Amino acid sequence: MRSLLRLWPFVRPVRARLFTAAFVAVLASCIGLVIPLVLKWLVDGPIADRDPGGAWLGGGYLLLLGLAEAGLFGLRRWLVARPLARVEATMRDSLYRHVQRLPVAFHDRWASGQLLSRGTTDLQLLRLFLAFPLTFLIVNATTILVGCVILLVQRWSLGLVLLAPIVPLIVLCSVFEAKYAVAARRAQDQVGDVTTVVEESVLGIRIVKGFGRHRSQARAFRELTARLRTTELRKARLLAALWACIMALPELALGAALVLGTVQVADGDLSAGTLVAFLSTALALMWPVESIGFLLAMSNDAAAATDRYFEVLDEPVADRDDARKAAEQTPVTGPGATGLAFHGVTFRHPDAPADAPPVLQGIDLHIRPGETMALVGATGSGKTTLTALVPRLHDATGGRITLDGTDITALPRDELRARVAVAFEEPTLFSATVAENVLMGGEGAGPDDLRRALRVAQADGFVDALPDGPDTEVGEQGLSLSGGQRQRLALARAVVGRPRFLVLDDPLSALDVHTEALVEAALREVLATTTALVVAHRPSTVLLADRVALLSGGRIAAVGSHHELLRENAEYAALMSGTADGAGTARHEGESVR
Repeated sequence: MRSLLRLWPFVRPVRARLFTAAFVAVLASCIGLVIPLVLKWLVDGPIADRDPGGAWLGGGYLLLLGLAEAGLFGLRRWLVARPLARVEATMRDSLYRHVQRLPVAFHDRWASGQLLSRGTTDLQLLRLFLAFPLTFLIVNATTILVGCVILLVQRWSLGLVLLAPIVPLIVLCSVFEAKYAVAARRAQDQVGDVTTVVEESVLGIRIVKGFGRHRSQARAFRELTARLRTTELRKARLLAALWACIMALPELALGAALVLGTVQVADGDLSAGTLVAFLSTALALMWPVESIGFLLAMSNDAAAATDRYFEVLDEPVADRDDARKAAEQTPVTGPGATGLAFHGVTFRHPDAPADAPPVLQGIDLHIRPGETMALVGATGSGKTTLTALVPRLHDATGGRITLDGTDITALPRDELRARVAVAFEEPTLFSATVAENVLMGGEGAGPDDLRRALRVAQADGFVDALPDGPDTEVGEQGLSLSGGQRQRLALARAVVGRPRFLVLDDPLSALDVHTEALVEAALREVLATTTALVVAHRPSTVLLADRVALLSGGRIAAVGSHHELLRENAEYAALMSGTADGAGTARHEGESVR
């Protein structure tokens, strides 16, 4: 339950209204405890004296007290609605912004459904906790305390009878809380697993249908929902057992107090009005006592949701102090002081075994300003990993990378990614228009930039043929388009902002030969004005470059022009001819970006 204290920074801006709402609710609850005192006056006074006027007056008092209580509870609800919606929105915004800043290695480890459930279901639980249990734990505790004082003042002997179940109830609640907290956390984790399966099945529906795997997917989903059902039933059993005890013990105590009080009235030791007031007060306290189990269950659900929320928010954005480390580096001089340069770069995946070799080791490579460098290597040699280091999708574990002599770790990530544009082999589009997807690659890019980028990517023809042209919604993941069309839009997105540095990971792999030739011809104009690193598998793509770097076994094996490497390097010649068997790189298979 201590984890709930971590919500304070989000609650603090609206604390005035929440405290006011809690005070109003306490006041309303205390008004409810005045009603039994009016009943006592009514029974021992006007009713005993057979005074109709006094009875009508007492009824009017009761009506006014009831209306005041209802109005104050309505005011409490109005006070908390807007600020709690603001708290939920702020928490969701903080989570989303933090997830966007987390490194790719984090997203490699976490299932998307777990993140989705934390941003939706868990935050709804927290809002409900702040709206109801948090307030009523305070209200009910105050009501029970004030009510117990009233009971003891009216008749201390009967009050002690009613207070007898307190100790057993405290023990029951502590045992319940420990067991329920475990079940609540397990249930919320299982909700995340179910969400992941649903999301993957929807996004991969073509694979599921194409391979006829709908039955196995449905079976896996049923197994997950069965486990979730079992956990929810355990929660229900725990809550039912607690609620049975919480309701039974006070009821027994109330019955004992009623019998004892009736005997005292019969003996003349207690007035009828006092007994009515005593029993009315006891009945008014029944709901605050009985609601303890319900409030504790919601509080434990909220505590588990808080833990899950802060598990993500506590993830460090960077694994090292970038500014400090960059400041410790010696200034770059010589050839590497301009353009894009790799200085002894090494990379190992964070979750790789300790004895596994690095994916990249000792990478020294210099791409001069305005030069295009093609990166060639067998599958698994680390090409994609190397290109991912430039925009810091991954951070190098050794060495450094510089842009015009500046260590990339010394640059704010926003500035770095404004300088470096990327296009990946597997293009990703968003549920937005074509124009919005392309313009995402350039801050402040306008319609003219959009047209130029579409022309460079040879995408203007099919985009104009779409129902609404560039304003056409492409749908989730852009699956309404062909692979080649998505790849061309991704390339347009990379060039729309006229970047100083361009990193392309085999950007033409999904294009037919004719379209590839047209794209290459237009792309030459862009490459002539930027510094580019291009992963290439086809000779036609390699010919776009001024020089070629051969990556083999995680190291740069050779650098030169295409024709020089064809003559002098057998491995490169084999790769270009399509006869390479990947010898010497097998140990890196599967170690590229995952």
